Amino acid sequence: MAHVGYIRVSSIDQNTDRQLADLDCNLVTEVFEEKASAATSKRPKLEECMRFVRKGDTLHVHSIDRLARNLDDLLTLLKKFIGKGVAVQFHKEGLTFTGEDNPFQTLQLQIIGAVAQFERSIIKERQREGIAKAQAKGKHCGRRAKLTPEQAEELRHRATVMGEEKKALAAEYGISRQTLYRVIAESN
Repeated sequence: MAHVGYIRVSSIDQNTDRQLADLDCNLVTEVFEEKASAATSKRPKLEECMRFVRKGDTLHVHSIDRLARNLDDLLTLLKKFIGKGVAVQFHKEGLTFTGEDNPFQTLQLQIIGAVAQFERSIIKERQREGIAKAQAKGKHCGRRAKLTPEQAEELRHRATVMGEEKKALAAEYGISRQTLYRVIAESN
C-alpha cells in the first residue's frame, strides 16, 4: 500500500514547493510532478501516475484543480483511480474518495456530478448564443468547406462520368473518401 503524490503547476517557471509542503513527505513515497496546463489532455506524468498506482494505494493531491481541468474531467479521473482500487485524497478540500459503499462519499460524487452537468449545460448554452449572434452579424460559423462548388462539380464529373478511381481522387483533392462519397451523393 503506497502513498503517491501528484502535483501540477501550469507552466515551467512556476514553483511546486507550496503543493509539496502540503503533502506529508514522510508518508508519500513517490511524487509525480507535472509542469503543464490542465487544459491539455496530454499530461504524461498523470498518465505515468495512473500506470504506477495499484490497488490499495492512496493518491495525494494538493487540491481538486491540480488534478482536473473541469468537473467532468474530475469525475472521469476519479472513476479511473477508484476503479483501480486507489483512494484519492484532496488535502486542501479535505475530501477523500475510496470507492467504499459510503453514503457520504456517494453524496459528494453525486453533487460533483450534478455540478458538472450544470457546467456543461451552461457552456453549451453560451456557445449556442455566441453562434447565433455571430450568424446574425453574417459571420460564418464552423469549418470552411474543403471544396469550392466548382471543385465539387469537377470531382463528381471525374468520379461518376469519367470513372476515375475514388481513392486517387480523394488523395488528389486532399479529402477523405467519406467526404468524396458525400460530395458525389449531393449531386443526386
